[in-house]
Amino acid sequence: MVQNNPKTMAEKIIQAHTEKASVIRGDLVDANVDLVLANDITAPLAIEEFTRLGVEGVFDRERIALVPDHFAPNKDIKAAEQCKTMRRFAHEQGISNYFEVGRAGIEHVLLPEKGLVLPGDLAVGADSHTCTYGALGAFATGMGSTDIAVAMATGRVWLRVPESLKVIYHGERRRWVGGKDLILYAIGLIGVEGARYQAMEFTGPTIADLPMDGRFTMANMAIEAGAKAGLFAVDDVTLDYVRGRSGREHSIYASDPNATYSRIVEIDVSKVEPQVAFPHLPSNSRPLSEVGEVTIDQAVIGSCTNGRWSDLVEAAEVLRSRAVHPHVRCIIIPGTQSIYARAAREGLLDAFVEAGAFVSAPTCGPCLGGYMGVLAAGERCISTTNRNFVGRMGHPDSSVYLCGPAVAAASAILGRIGGPGELGLA
Repeated sequence: MVQNNPKTMAEKIIQAHTEKASVIRGDLVDANVDLVLANDITAPLAIEEFTRLGVEGVFDRERIALVPDHFAPNKDIKAAEQCKTMRRFAHEQGISNYFEVGRAGIEHVLLPEKGLVLPGDLAVGADSHTCTYGALGAFATGMGSTDIAVAMATGRVWLRVPESLKVIYHGERRRWVGGKDLILYAIGLIGVEGARYQAMEFTGPTIADLPMDGRFTMANMAIEAGAKAGLFAVDDVTLDYVRGRSGREHSIYASDPNATYSRIVEIDVSKVEPQVAFPHLPSNSRPLSEVGEVTIDQAVIGSCTNGRWSDLVEAAEVLRSRAVHPHVRCIIIPGTQSIYARAAREGLLDAFVEAGAFVSAPTCGPCLGGYMGVLAAGERCISTTNRNFVGRMGHPDSSVYLCGPAVAAASAILGRIGGPGELGLA
């Protein structure tokens, strides 16, 4: 039976968070939120605006998360003041999900790990990569600090229901091709504005076999195609991940078979090599075989894009019993304290240190040119982070190349951009 008003996954989740009987793309809606997020850069401004509203307290002390991760541990006095503002607000408001240094991690790795976002949720954050949680079948999106202030006060946001763009992946992944390569390839096809204010829906046989860590990576970078959100259908892989992380009930939404999409893109993954995005856009992706001779000064493995457990395992497989090139700084940053601890227990940290890599506690640090790896003029960095705009990681005359963990690790050893195959790792 054909439905009269078939809907996409994004439309269904948003509708479920309104009092409307039905919503369609283009509607402006006032929606309830399940989680509100801010970090040490964005929270202070949101707190300032929250204070101006004159409300006594936040709408729900259990549904706000504050994470000091960008310049924390405190980089300098200004960063210390930012963190102090957020810490004081969390204590005054009795916010339970405030994650202090030493008990935290990079926000978009930490929150799913803690079970704070679940399938069917509508989550908003004062950080553009909040779209990461779409990997769990949630509608998650970034907003400005002023919007977040209102959300903290009321538990509501207004937004326009987006169109949806479907990306269908089929075929078998090659060795060393992961979520980062799949999303870089897609962004290369459609461009950094190819999904502007749309929900990217990732599907297909290849996605069904992709582990959660790879899905988080892809959803994380939906914003790099201009998307409002990146969504994955909930399946057994999703449910295995969320099971035991939260006792809160959740809902599962799936797009109707005859739902309307602005565009459908199909990708044969069997033809996709490991990707490298050249400066200064994530859409400047090219296959590893076409990179040429590009020497590097630094390699970064980590961030909210690729700082998860399987990312570190992949990097360790390449670095173990090998040495970082003498002209290269290799910086490895686990996404959370628990990942860091597991890496210590299972010998990954030993492999990194013995190879000559520097291992940091969880922080966003170098990704935004904050600290722990800022680039000087003329330097080149190969990185598993999500952006490579001009000056993103430091000096405006520096360059950032984006890739997955295996290519970053191999490049650190080679002293130039290259892959594991050059090291005999077929």
